[in-house]
Amino acid sequence: MIISRTPMRISFAGGGTDLRAFYSRYEGAVVSTAINKYVYITVNRAFDHCIRVSYSKTEIVDCVDEIKHNLIREAMKFSDVTEGVEITSIADIPAKGTGLGSSSSYLVGLLNALYAYKGQFQSPKKLAEGACEIEIEILGEPIGKQDQYIAAYGGLQYIQFNPDESVYVDPVICFKDTKTAFQNNLMLFYTNITRNASSILKKQQKKTADKLDALKRMKGIGDEINDVLRANRDMSRIGNLLDENWRLKKSLVEGISLDVIDSYYGKAIAAGALGGKLLGAGGGGFLLFYVEAQNRESVRRALSDLGMVEFEFEPQGSKIIYIEE
Repeated sequence: MIISRTPMRISFAGGGTDLRAFYSRYEGAVVSTAINKYVYITVNRAFDHCIRVSYSKTEIVDCVDEIKHNLIREAMKFSDVTEGVEITSIADIPAKGTGLGSSSSYLVGLLNALYAYKGQFQSPKKLAEGACEIEIEILGEPIGKQDQYIAAYGGLQYIQFNPDESVYVDPVICFKDTKTAFQNNLMLFYTNITRNASSILKKQQKKTADKLDALKRMKGIGDEINDVLRANRDMSRIGNLLDENWRLKKSLVEGISLDVIDSYYGKAIAAGALGGKLLGAGGGGFLLFYVEAQNRESVRRALSDLGMVEFEFEPQGSKIIYIEE
């Protein structure tokens, strides 16, 4: 039996510039961090040659091509593990459509576990590239690349997407106390609304050429957040930058926000949050806010009807945590 553990993520700025429609023209970049909320995948040898996969449903099939779950089917074919296995999964935050990159975390963790089952080590770079190829090229999902890379690498990263399809992953270099202060000033709330990211991202892909100025500025906001953390000064500036990024993101296409989400956002700002954003493509999921210590309780009370989730930054990406010989 093999068990992999892969982190979910929070993206701070630059989302949308990791779409091919943008980075094929200009360099894209995001500032993103892995968090200590995980997807766990187990791969175990089956008793016979059948394939058994269990997620929200259970499938028992004779042939890999019969698997209905797209990610599992294509990951098995991609890694050439095509018979006689049982695959199961659990997650700390199980709902899809939450904006934490869970689908890409699932795929990266599944690839890691399948290769380990074969006795092969795959680098974070190879795991991220493989996950991107499956989701974007094979399955044709209208998504970007940031989720696969942060899931594979972990840490607090500045990730650059280049027109030649190469990706640079560089850690945000800052003092430990700066990173701790940054983490402690973040608050995460679940809106109880899930959404299908694909429909929003399809619209965004089509509108990219009309929204280049906004997207360039969103990349610039990521650059500025990186600079603030490296310089270890004016940390409150991050809150203002998140607020600007959120306003720009809402301008990209309709449906990124909803009236109820705008209402929650307004309550948090009135209670002392300096800025924030809806994570992921939009339309639901988690709201993130930058809140200094003296205002945390006020913001918590203002959003008392939402579930607050405690989290920490996760320095490691996808890893194998158990191997039974």
